[in-house]
Amino acid sequence: MGIATINPATEETVKTFTSLTGAEVDAGIGRAFEAFGSLRATTFAQRAEWMRRAADLLDADRGEIALTMTTEMGKTITAAEAEAAKCVTAMRFYADHAERYLAPEKADATGVGASKAEVWYQPIGPVLAVMPWNFPLWQAMRFAAPALMAGNTGLLKHASNVPQTALYLEDLFARAGFPDGSFVTLLIGSNMVEQVIVDPRVRAATLTGSEGAGRAVAAIAGRELKKTVLELGGSDPFVVMPSADVAQAAKVATTARVQNNGQSCIAAKRFIVHADVYDTFAEAFVDAMSALVVGDPTDRATNVGPLATEQGRADVEELVADAMANGAKVLCGGNRLDGKGWYYPPTVVTDIGRDMRMFDEEVFGPVAGLFKVADREQALELANATTFGLGSNVWSNDAHEQAYFSEGLEAGAVFVNGMVTSYPALPFGGIRNSGYGRELSAHGIREFCNIKTIWTA
Repeated sequence: MGIATINPATEETVKTFTSLTGAEVDAGIGRAFEAFGSLRATTFAQRAEWMRRAADLLDADRGEIALTMTTEMGKTITAAEAEAAKCVTAMRFYADHAERYLAPEKADATGVGASKAEVWYQPIGPVLAVMPWNFPLWQAMRFAAPALMAGNTGLLKHASNVPQTALYLEDLFARAGFPDGSFVTLLIGSNMVEQVIVDPRVRAATLTGSEGAGRAVAAIAGRELKKTVLELGGSDPFVVMPSADVAQAAKVATTARVQNNGQSCIAAKRFIVHADVYDTFAEAFVDAMSALVVGDPTDRATNVGPLATEQGRADVEELVADAMANGAKVLCGGNRLDGKGWYYPPTVVTDIGRDMRMFDEEVFGPVAGLFKVADREQALELANATTFGLGSNVWSNDAHEQAYFSEGLEAGAVFVNGMVTSYPALPFGGIRNSGYGRELSAHGIREFCNIKTIWTA
């Protein structure tokens, strides 16, 4: 795949870019490595000043960069503006909290022969971030804001279909006053990622993306003994029990499934509903999904825009077709829309069996799998019957049920009576095939720090 902006609503190639040469990549790494020497020597106060300035610039640019994201990957303009605003919030959050998160900690010196013992958190150097197209600003920013505030420098290898967003990020931090090279965008294909990881000046890597991409990056970094953080796919369960506010659950379920046109790792994808409220939930859910407006993502009346790529739509079609061929029922949607653009309608599929691909595979589009269960034990078993473990939802107003699912759901996050999302103040990440390590909060900023023990006699 070439590096290009291709509007998924029109299928028009807007702008193409030439991949950097090996020598140009080497020079980019050199800039980041040199900048690290300068950035690590600055104070938290200085970095916070630059970060707040970058946040102000992004806030002022919100409309322009939102339109760029919508043009590059098809998210609705409303969602794109909200994504930019969320980045501003995260930048200001880390400007306010980084120094406290990385302050030296007193350790227990009893029994270790020391008069004093401390734990320090120090930056490690340039970090490669391999980022996806679905949240092209937010995914990169939730790495960039804590990394820069810690004193690390960033090398961004963004998805090849969002090059203008990628270039904007480098320009943003430069305009804010960070030393030249603090954040470097590398317009390269996946075939050049190994060159970056193996370079001794690059100290670690983080990736958000597919399971296959995660395995590839982790294998290279492991061979080089370099730290990695991976946030991969998800097939999040959305459990609804009889004690829940079913009408509210169905309303939130609709948003949870079609956010970002259904292309989110933490979107709810498997809706597991107790038999006592199944019919009520299913009717409300199908009605809400059917009522969504699919169309031009720049139109503020649109709820669901196109999928980001032609292949992405084909993948969704294959999964639905496989389910239907093996006995599943489609309650709404199920067929691509006519005309230009990679559109696929909000779809609800039920009677999904274990022999269908939809049972095991992540559906990266606005398609919901609906399941009926007899009790909470069956609900939990089905919720955990996946190789993924990113987010999870449970809807119940019974305190014992809330505790049961909070304890038993195998995921990096459990949201009770609410939709899974990521917040700067909370750690974010998964288990099993959804990856490892954490982003955001104090946990995220410490991932790429040297946790140094200081022992004083």
